[in-house]
Amino acid sequence: MKPTKRGGGWAAIWYTLRQAHRVGWWQLWRALASKNACKTCALGMGGQAGGMRNEQGRWPEVCKKSLQAMVADMQRGIRPEFFQRWSIPQLQTLSPRELEWCGRLTTPLYAGPADEHFRALSWDDAFDRITDQFRRQRPEETFFYASGRSSNEAGFLLQLFARLYGTNFVNNCSYYCHQASGVGLTAALGTGTATVTLDDVESADLFVLLGGNPASNHPRLMRSLMHIRRRGGQVIVINPVKEVGLVNFSVPSDLRSLLFGSEIASLYVQPHIGGDAALLAGVAKLLLERDTIDRAFIEQATEGFADFASLVRSLSWEDIEQRSGVERSTIARIADMYAASRRTVFGWTMGITHHEHGVVNVRAIVNLALLRGMVGRPGAGLLPIRGHSNVQGIGSVGVVPNLKPGFLDNLESILGVPLPRSPGLDTLACMQAADCGLMRSAFCLGGNLFGSNPDSRFAHRALGHLELVTYLNTTLNTGHVWGRGRETLILPVLARDEEPQPTTQESMFNFVRLSSGGPVRVAGPRSEVAIIATVAGRVLGDRSPVNWSSFQCHAQVRELIARVVPGYAPVGDIDRTRREFHIPGRILHTPHFPTPSGKARFAAEPLPPLRGGGSELRLMTVRSEGQFNTVVYEEADIYRGQERRDVILMNREDIERLGLRIDQLVTVRSAVGVMRGIRVRAFDIRAGNALMYYPEANVLVPATADPLSKTPPFKCVLVTVEPEPTDTVPAAASRRHRLHLVPP
Repeated sequence: MKPTKRGGGWAAIWYTLRQAHRVGWWQLWRALASKNACKTCALGMGGQAGGMRNEQGRWPEVCKKSLQAMVADMQRGIRPEFFQRWSIPQLQTLSPRELEWCGRLTTPLYAGPADEHFRALSWDDAFDRITDQFRRQRPEETFFYASGRSSNEAGFLLQLFARLYGTNFVNNCSYYCHQASGVGLTAALGTGTATVTLDDVESADLFVLLGGNPASNHPRLMRSLMHIRRRGGQVIVINPVKEVGLVNFSVPSDLRSLLFGSEIASLYVQPHIGGDAALLAGVAKLLLERDTIDRAFIEQATEGFADFASLVRSLSWEDIEQRSGVERSTIARIADMYAASRRTVFGWTMGITHHEHGVVNVRAIVNLALLRGMVGRPGAGLLPIRGHSNVQGIGSVGVVPNLKPGFLDNLESILGVPLPRSPGLDTLACMQAADCGLMRSAFCLGGNLFGSNPDSRFAHRALGHLELVTYLNTTLNTGHVWGRGRETLILPVLARDEEPQPTTQESMFNFVRLSSGGPVRVAGPRSEVAIIATVAGRVLGDRSPVNWSSFQCHAQVRELIARVVPGYAPVGDIDRTRREFHIPGRILHTPHFPTPSGKARFAAEPLPPLRGGGSELRLMTVRSEGQFNTVVYEEADIYRGQERRDVILMNREDIERLGLRIDQLVTVRSAVGVMRGIRVRAFDIRAGNALMYYPEANVLVPATADPLSKTPPFKCVLVTVEPEPTDTVPAAASRRHRLHLVPP
């Protein structure tokens, strides 16, 4: 399969036409045009301005990711006989894509310790099983988890239930993605989210994109990058992998771009995996040597500059080039472009955060922005490019292990009861506690906790130790069949645009959207809010200080959110005003920062070592163009020219150096896992590095973490690649090991 010459374009249009034919043209149009926030990334499409509009009101704004998610939710319901015919061992042979396309879940499902089939339960029976489990265990023996696709209302009730139950073991998927951004930004600026609006991005004259591939994962951002280039601005892409969509992209809704394509990267730089901090330090070193820094801003609005400058000046160019994998001349080109810019926005994704030094990477980006005063002014700033459509909102409404003091004080004051103040556990710590036998149950609001975890064997084992795992989902995923507890419950939920009442979400630009909901497509699923309110009411009973039945009304939930969550006061009146809003205090357009001193902080962090080399490759796990997070919609990755996912993409120099050949079957080994029957493919990636697909390759990722953010190193795993003894793998083994969910 040949890769495309550019991202987006006619291929995206033909895909849209095929999916429209699949589910019905009018039905798909109505769904996309409804007043609901996008279900995929957090750029902020939809809401009360109407579907297919961004935060600037521009229409049409839609991408292949939102289309894929919408079509998946428009599937027919899974019939009861499906689970009679398909055993759990048989379901384990299905790929993530095959499980996703089985259809919509319509009835509560249960599997016990000896069951080989899921069986349907009534809602009352399902609620009784959860209630019985919660009442016979201690609060510290359960943990709560939420994905970023759920609503603010559901997330707020989840954490309220947990804390009234008596535990702070409340976490979310951000600990496996952008938590390093939040920790690093908070330490430097006093706020852990984007400092810019979409308008700021559109008015920048330089956008520096680090460690991300929005052409695949956030396609609507490509329109903004196109606009920057059309206005004469520049885009620097820093990524070990040459991604075609970041070189040239055809925006389908722009005729000129569709016909002729749009050049995106002005400069494309390919460092080693894990070499970003060294590269950024090199840019900073040149800026200091040339004195092209904003001294007035540094003196008036920052602290810690002297220590940072001393550290950077002490670095040798030999060390910078070796650790980054980038020549000094290329680093000088970056410095030239940055020094010439008046308004720079730095954006990054998980290629920066998915490291054991993710926070160090984020602080390195902030350092570079502070050197030239590119924070605290319009048209410039910092943008963690978040994936899940409401992952930021889930954190804002308290689905975190440790609430901020103001939030916690508000909640205790309003409820009139003390809440647990002992430290909570992040996502990986909860999984490790389960693996040690310290947890008895887990309650998972959306997502795929198993598929999101490093070290699939560890995740399978840890969840298997639990007495009860409860999942709330719209469709089947690998977690349901590989992340089972001794007892497993799957509760079918409504999609966002099927909710009977409005819900809210928060974009990556700190903008709170209102989604109107819509008609139910399949009979059986229930609202996430209704499910949580029902379970909490049954578990807590008369000892609860709140009337959980009243929270069946979403407006009642929003009224409490408005009183409790800092910055969310306008949400209490949003049902009447329909007015969406930016959360105050997060967008930084003046050089005053919400830190104790009011100043931003430089960080003087030693460069992280460059790991690997020789026979060891640095491996990153990546999403394909045909997937979103753990959800795989298509096996093919058309941008990278791959028709399958059981591949390792390597530089041709490494293929020749290791004595391999194209399409040879190999074994890939890490310290924690083995993948067999993998095909070698050549790709434009910095020599010494390689990539494989997530979540299948999670079996190779160690369950270690950045000590500051607790984020696992999905983007930097040391592996060896060895030829298979023969070029054949038994069919059954090949099938199962392609999924890499079976312990080798």
